Amino acid sequence: MTLRPHHDGSSLYVSDAAPALLDVVQVRLRVPASWDPEYVGIRWLHDAEGQHTPATLLRSNETEAWWQADLLIRNPIAKYRWLLRGGNVGFGWVTATGWHDYDVADGEDFIISAYDTAPDWSKSTVVYQIFPDRFASSGARYEPAGWEIPRAWDEIPEPRTPRTGQFYYGGDLPGVTGKLDHIEGLGIDTMYFTPIFPAGSAHRYDAKTYESIDPLLGGEEGLAQLTAAAHARGMRVIGDLTLNHCGITHEWFETALADDASAERGYFFFDSSTAHGYETWANARTLPKFDLRNDQLVGRLITDESSIVRTWMRAPYQLDGWRIDAANVMGRRRHIDVTHEIARQTRAAMALESDDFLLIAEHTQDASDDLSGDGWHGTMNYSGFTKPVWGWLRRDEDIMGMDKSVAHFTGVQMVKSITAYMGRMPWRSWCGTWNYLGSHDTARPLSVMGTRDRQIAGLGLLIGLPGTPMIFAGDEIGLEGDCDDLSRRTFPWDQPELWDFVTFDAYKQLVHLRRSSHALRDGGLRWVHVGNDVVGWLRESDQERLLFAVARSANQSFSLDATAWGLSSIETVYGSDVLHADGNVHVQMHDAGAGVWRLT
Repeated sequence: MTLRPHHDGSSLYVSDAAPALLDVVQVRLRVPASWDPEYVGIRWLHDAEGQHTPATLLRSNETEAWWQADLLIRNPIAKYRWLLRGGNVGFGWVTATGWHDYDVADGEDFIISAYDTAPDWSKSTVVYQIFPDRFASSGARYEPAGWEIPRAWDEIPEPRTPRTGQFYYGGDLPGVTGKLDHIEGLGIDTMYFTPIFPAGSAHRYDAKTYESIDPLLGGEEGLAQLTAAAHARGMRVIGDLTLNHCGITHEWFETALADDASAERGYFFFDSSTAHGYETWANARTLPKFDLRNDQLVGRLITDESSIVRTWMRAPYQLDGWRIDAANVMGRRRHIDVTHEIARQTRAAMALESDDFLLIAEHTQDASDDLSGDGWHGTMNYSGFTKPVWGWLRRDEDIMGMDKSVAHFTGVQMVKSITAYMGRMPWRSWCGTWNYLGSHDTARPLSVMGTRDRQIAGLGLLIGLPGTPMIFAGDEIGLEGDCDDLSRRTFPWDQPELWDFVTFDAYKQLVHLRRSSHALRDGGLRWVHVGNDVVGWLRESDQERLLFAVARSANQSFSLDATAWGLSSIETVYGSDVLHADGNVHVQMHDAGAGVWRLT
């Protein structure tokens, strides 16, 4: 791959990724020596007006030169790009989407946000998603709620039938507490739970109340005991809250239906022109949508001292953050858009309870417009990671749980797609965003990709690229499921014959690497090889450099000029050894999968 000028938002290139207004930040550009430009500088926006500041040469050698410029953080969202002219360059810009020898729109500029950043612990965390009814059971028996259709633990869910949502397997929060050794041993330090409030289904996104924890899951005592046990191990617990809608049996909605004059009537969109007489999420009759312009509703959900957001962050429960469901549609309806304000209010309310919390939004589209820096810390990165990776690693056959827009990608197309999304948001927002190969709402990665080797290839991308890795419980042992319902199968604790221990070992090694690596915590990203069937990249900080390679098929290779890329001494971390000869480093991927090497 041709060496080109490089800049990103990591600590090698930006002196302070979380500055205050009117701070001056040093930004640095890495330029191949052969380019030898006559002028290097930045163009930055001063109250939306373009300004130019020349850069100074910091240092150079026979392979590269480093340039530095001062950037005034004039606005909370600071946008800038690099200009190179003359010498062997001619003319061009370095933006967040790469090198361009023509003018490109300001939407591709680098972004530094002056708002408070995500908590420091989130930089090295790995998240484990748990669907509580299906993960582990303590064996306790609870008073029936009335909606359940009991199932044996080893029965596979029937996909997408009218009764699928009522299948009840008996997993609970005390059951999770009993499996913390497994989670911690995998290297996980953050658990994210899908909803745990009383509801009318196993998925519990149709909440009946937010005032208690579902007794079928062990109730408030079960949650308090779980968070206490997790915190004692240095682990964190993230809850799942729907601010977009509730269930049709929610106490507020039932009051609104019964009394037109009630305060709760204003919590929802009652509209005779809609299919059900009220606005819903995704036209689902059982999920009435909140009208978040209502101050009393926002108070009860978010801002009041007794609000849902704040209450469950306090002792004895002490949730460490929230994942907000359906955040891309939350607060939006026709001409109404209060999404940004609700995100800001949620973050401000959480800050009253903790100075070390995390706020993540579910977002299934381009989330960049919702990541200005003062609301969500990050999103679940379906469009910018999951879909491109699926497109590259997917098997030939379409499966039930696959988005119809997931095409067959080459490695080149995958990297272009990731870069396009990555270039539209602040670096730290991307690093705080959750990347995942699958979730409770999708097919399992093994079902999408078809083979263990390709799943491990996906794992290499998940661990090695910027962003927070999220793993759906069971992926680490190679569970299958080609749609949301089938992927929500129970964890086979007593069936070791269903465990793929090769996959488990790969997850364990690479998760521990992610947790311990400075380059993966704070390092930048440079692609070193992008081919149709194999890609390679460097993660680099001032303390560590890692080389990653991922192949989707066997017998893939590439070579790198050892001097140009600074690959003088290489230690194998995971995968096969590389050949260092003839002034080059030769990466040979004998099988599909991933390889990692440390440059010492």
